[in-house]
Amino acid sequence: MSELTDIISSLEVKFAKLIQRLNVLQAENDQLKQTLDQAKMEIHENEKELDQIYQKYESLQLANSLLGSEESKTDTKLKINSLIKEIDHCIAQLTK
Repeated sequence: MSELTDIISSLEVKFAKLIQRLNVLQAENDQLKQTLDQAKMEIHENEKELDQIYQKYESLQLANSLLGSEESKTDTKLKINSLIKEIDHCIAQLTK
């Protein structure tokens, strides 16, 4: 009978340790989830900021080419032609 009591006692100790380890791992998992969510939000914010910077860069390039730099005149003409084609396409769709 003593042997059975020792086994049960040993199992209780092991079970308590497992529960304690489970609690620690759950807390660590929750913390990692929070960190992941924060990182995702930060990445999203950085992507939005990068898009805004890229749009400003394109605007500055267009403004620079409109000011008359020789290298950009061809790019400006291509951009204007592209915009005209888009406008024509939109007008065509509106008239349908």
